[in-house]
Amino acid sequence: MAARLQTLLALPLGSLRVRFLERGRAVPRGLLEAMEEDPRAGARALAEAIRERRATNRAEGQRLRHLLRFETELWEAGHVHVAGVDEAGMAPLAGPVVAAAVVLPKAYKLKGLDDSKKVLDPDRRVELAAAVKRDAVAWAVGRAEVEEIDQLNIYHAGLLAMRRAVEALGLLPDFILVDARRIPQCPAPQRGIVHGDALSASIAAASMIAKTTRDALMAEYDVQYPGYGFAVHKGYPTPQHEATLRSLGACPLHRRSFAPVRQALGLEPEQGSLFQTSPA
Repeated sequence: MAARLQTLLALPLGSLRVRFLERGRAVPRGLLEAMEEDPRAGARALAEAIRERRATNRAEGQRLRHLLRFETELWEAGHVHVAGVDEAGMAPLAGPVVAAAVVLPKAYKLKGLDDSKKVLDPDRRVELAAAVKRDAVAWAVGRAEVEEIDQLNIYHAGLLAMRRAVEALGLLPDFILVDARRIPQCPAPQRGIVHGDALSASIAAASMIAKTTRDALMAEYDVQYPGYGFAVHKGYPTPQHEATLRSLGACPLHRRSFAPVRQALGLEPEQGSLFQTSPA
């Protein structure tokens, strides 16, 4: 063992960094202690960085185990297919509301998985959504269109999109976890969890797929309806969007039951902005 440690310590520090920090390979017993006693400052700094990475990984593992507490309870009760359901696009002035339903494998852990609102990097959200789609037992999306939002109101349109996502799964879940609501006409038992997208891995996975699916749709609509900036603000009531709405008027994508849109059209208010104005 001592000879192997000496061989490793004789390697360039850059090689050790790539092997044990960047690639995350198992560190032989005693190597960190030897590096911490190494006269080279770079060796001591690398040992500290490896220990910090270990601590970060342990904390992430604990977070992900905690994120599975609702699913674990249901799995242990005999529910094999547990679906998480969430939506994106309740607050925007334009575009559909999109929901996703996801059935994760038992004990599934995906590093970085969280409520999509907490993952600020759009590219990282796309990566996480792609990983969920690749690994999921089943996943599907459902939509409620602008006309349905105006007819039903945004709350019930969101529930409709959720129901459509569940129906599109291709399997009947044994149990459904929903972010803060209950889906009407749902064929499986369900539980609404307040702030569920931050507390349940399945709901977080659904939120990631719903968010990235809707963002991609709004980027497509930006080409179809140029000048409104849909690819940037995704239809949310940002100052830029509201200013453009006043100058260009509403397009077919705008929700005419929402107060800012009705004001731009010179109509009396109907639905107010009941939800947060930042992208979700």
